[in-house]
Amino acid sequence: MEGAPTFARVVLDSPLPQLDRLFDYRIPESLRAIAHPGARVIVPLRTAGRRARGYIVELADAVDFDGPVHDLEDVVSEVPVLDAAVWRLVRRAADRAAGTASDLLRLAVPARMVRVEKAWLAREGAAPPLPSERGLTGYDTEQSRALLDGASPAHSQHRVALRARAHPVALGDGTWVPAFAQTLAELAAMTLAGGRSAIVSVPDYRDVAHVERAARTLLDEGLIARVDAGQSNPDRYRGFLRTLERRPVLVLGTRTAVTAPAHELGLVAVWDDGDPLHVEQHAPGVHTRDLALLRQEHEQCALVFAGHAPSADVQRLLELGWLTALTPNPESRRRLTPTAHQVTSEPSAERARIPSSAWQTASRALERGPVLVQVARPGYAPRLACTDCGETARCARCQGPLALHAHGATPSCRWCGALAVDWRCGTCDGVRWRTVGRGTARTAEELGRAFPGARVIVADASNPVQSIPRGRTLVVSTRGAEPLVAGGYAAVLLLDGEQMLARESLRVVEDCVRWWLNAAALAAPDAPVMLAGVGGAVATALSLGMPEQIVAAELADRRSLRFPPAVRVAAVVGEPEAVSRAVGVVGDLAGVDVLGPVELDDDRVRAIVRFDYAQGALVAERLKAELIRSATQRPRPLPGRPPRRRAPLLRVRFDDVEPFDDPAGNRARAAGANASGRIEG
Repeated sequence: MEGAPTFARVVLDSPLPQLDRLFDYRIPESLRAIAHPGARVIVPLRTAGRRARGYIVELADAVDFDGPVHDLEDVVSEVPVLDAAVWRLVRRAADRAAGTASDLLRLAVPARMVRVEKAWLAREGAAPPLPSERGLTGYDTEQSRALLDGASPAHSQHRVALRARAHPVALGDGTWVPAFAQTLAELAAMTLAGGRSAIVSVPDYRDVAHVERAARTLLDEGLIARVDAGQSNPDRYRGFLRTLERRPVLVLGTRTAVTAPAHELGLVAVWDDGDPLHVEQHAPGVHTRDLALLRQEHEQCALVFAGHAPSADVQRLLELGWLTALTPNPESRRRLTPTAHQVTSEPSAERARIPSSAWQTASRALERGPVLVQVARPGYAPRLACTDCGETARCARCQGPLALHAHGATPSCRWCGALAVDWRCGTCDGVRWRTVGRGTARTAEELGRAFPGARVIVADASNPVQSIPRGRTLVVSTRGAEPLVAGGYAAVLLLDGEQMLARESLRVVEDCVRWWLNAAALAAPDAPVMLAGVGGAVATALSLGMPEQIVAAELADRRSLRFPPAVRVAAVVGEPEAVSRAVGVVGDLAGVDVLGPVELDDDRVRAIVRFDYAQGALVAERLKAELIRSATQRPRPLPGRPPRRRAPLLRVRFDDVEPFDDPAGNRARAAGANASGRIEG
């Protein structure tokens, strides 16, 4: 093709840090007509005659490299799947986390589905109509319109922390969704009405379904592109291709949605950014919130972090003036009633797991509709103890705590799942155990006896329930697994508050506030919400409807202790010598200190590097250099022998708060334990 650029700069699909840069290739004459920026390509590597897949990032008429430049081997598809804005985002995010761009691209660009792609290329028909102008239900009209008016996207009025309305709402088609879903759908519709695209990212598949249901009442189906890992590969690729079209679109999905292309992006909205499902588990482990902040900075669009309470990270941005608070009208806010604040003639009854006032509230509410009871643990008994000495009953295989999942069942380990047949106490050699605490099954059993004639439903990881009909029903649920009910619950009882707050975790307080308020938001507008087992400043703030006070106090404590998000952290894990060398290259920087190292399993150690935000780029650059050095100094395989799979000498993960949590919680997460039954989609 005469006059076309003759060179392509390609990013390789490789996790190796030493290959995390652009490589120059000559474009053969036969490929110049289809070698566009963003296209998938196959290229030769300079060693061992290997080939690699990659993406064209840019074209050029000349290169600076003095050596031989190899030819592109093939263009897999002419579809430009790597959008320029997405490339800038993943490059910046990878650099910020000392990761590789290819790791993020693997999440951002789904696998190619040939049949889906051919059908998309052959598509015909007019573009769907854009929605008409509308407002934001339940919020100040002037402030909500200023968010999206496009006058000055760099101004803080275009970056907001939105407090969600705290009750379910009925849509135009008669279905019910949590109010946050309607709010996000309305924000998206307002953006598309102005001719710009919107991205909405939520934690899990149930949240996606709620927002999609609300969006379909406001937008033509052709304007909605769903992109999440819960879809089949063809459906996900079909949705992804729709985001490439040069017209406004609502991109809806879980954490990967923030890295999707979007024509003329006008809004990035993230729901419940404190939910751990927003943390990408694959390297480099970037949080949805950080991707959203970077994308807003690059594309100068509106940014919304929505939730019933701000996360500590969002609270920090509010205090810096980077975000502006947007709160709903007073009638849409929720106040909790702590049982510890109630005056009673029977104080001992109010200190029970289910205080007498909560019993009375549930009894009255059941005459009007379903009652939700949130508990801390699934199963029958979350912990067992030796009857003779009182020590926690532990697994003979891994020393994990034993639990009972059903009445009459054999105890099993909460860490490895092994059955404890013929259990014997490791402390006193006793053979009898007793239950400690109550899970969903045992709570449901007790409530069923207390309220004869009421239907009792358990909703947790083992028994996922999406919605229930109205009726005289008690729903016992773990946090995050609460089903939706049309019109809202007649009452909500939040139990085990003291037990939830006792969990050893850096984010335990803000997590509890988020769990409680998310459950409370499923109640009808005039329904009582009772919080048991919690007193002090936390209870007072929730009773006043001011959860931001709790989060602000948490942030102040962490600032005094130099804990995230007051500072950033990087966990450096690997062989002792490699970790020592890595922390040594950043230890001399101002505002940087190192915790550890501490010993882990398999002869590895972990050190935590804490640093001020201003030093983030330099810390990431130096640790990335150590990762490359570590990767390139590993012994090469002997000739004629296949390479052995070895654990990397060094791993680095930025902004990871897991090392600050209790070891039991970390091990449970590593084993895939999920008390709520929530699934990232």
